[in-house]
Amino acid sequence: MKKIGLIGGMSWESSLEYYRIINETVKQKLGGLHSAECIMYSVDFDEIEKLQHQGKWEDLTKIMIDCAQRLEKAGANVIIICTNTMHKMAGEVESSINIPLLHIADATAEKIKEKSFKKVGLLGTKFTMEEDFYKGRLIEKHDIEVIVPNSEEMQIVNDIIFDELCLGIIKETSKEQYKKIILNLAEKGAEGVILGCTEIPLLIKQEDVEVPLFDTTKIHAEFAVDYAIK
Repeated sequence: MKKIGLIGGMSWESSLEYYRIINETVKQKLGGLHSAECIMYSVDFDEIEKLQHQGKWEDLTKIMIDCAQRLEKAGANVIIICTNTMHKMAGEVESSINIPLLHIADATAEKIKEKSFKKVGLLGTKFTMEEDFYKGRLIEKHDIEVIVPNSEEMQIVNDIIFDELCLGIIKETSKEQYKKIILNLAEKGAEGVILGCTEIPLLIKQEDVEVPLFDTTKIHAEFAVDYAIK
C-alpha cells in the first residue's frame, strides 16, 4: 500500500471527512483490520483564509509547496490537497515534488464521464466558481461544460461556506438556499452538480435533491485509495 500524504486543515472539518472516508474505503476494499497508511500535514486555516481574501496567492503557493515537500520527506508516495480552492496552485505544488499529486478535478471528471454527462453545475468558494483553474481543467482536459450560479447566488454559496460550514455550523435555512441554487443550475441545463468545496457535503446530501451530485470529498478520497492500493 502506498502512503497517502494529505495537505489538510482547510478546514479541519472536511479533513476529518477525508480521513474517515479513506480509512473506510481501505477497510471495505481490503477487509479485516486494514486501515490506510497516510500522513497528514494540517495547516492553520485562519492564516490561509486571510491570505486568500487578501489575494496573496504567491504566499499561499509557498505554504502549499512547503506542506507537500514535508510530506514527501516524511515518506508519502502520493499527495492529495484536501480542498478544492487550493488546487489553484496545484501545478506549482506538483512541479516542486518528486511524487504524484492527484488532482481533485481529474477525479471528479472521471465520475462525471462514467455517467456520460456533458454539462454540469459547479458550487464552491467564489475563487473556485469565478476563476478558471478548476472550470478550465474540466473544460480543456475533460471536455465537460461547466456552468456556475449568478453573482448573487455565488455570494450566498461562498458566505455559507466561510461563515458557517468551515465553523462546523449546519443550518436548515442554508440547506434550503443551496437546494434552490442547485435547482436553478439544473433548469439552466446542468445534468449534475459538483459540490466543489469539501465542506458542502456536510450540508447537502444526495437525498436532499433529485439532481445527481458529485461529492468531491468522497470522490477524491476514494480516488486516492484506488491509487494507493492498485
